[in-house]
Amino acid sequence: MKKEHGKKMIAPIVIAVLFVGYLAVYIYMLFFAAAMTKPLLFLLAVPLAALGVGMIWVLITRIREIDKGEEDDLSNY
Repeated sequence: MKKEHGKKMIAPIVIAVLFVGYLAVYIYMLFFAAAMTKPLLFLLAVPLAALGVGMIWVLITRIREIDKGEEDDLSNY
């Protein structure tokens, strides 16, 4: 990883951390602050967890693109 590539990875990493952190807080609040039945909690939490996993996958893909030298990912389209 070159130094110039490291600076270009800051924004995607920050956005991913904020997004996954927001989802984690939301899931935490569902389980510990909501007065719902367990099946309903899981029905609400599973899609949120899937969004978090998807965001991490997108982050890994973006980091690989930056490492390959594709700074502008819109050039693929």
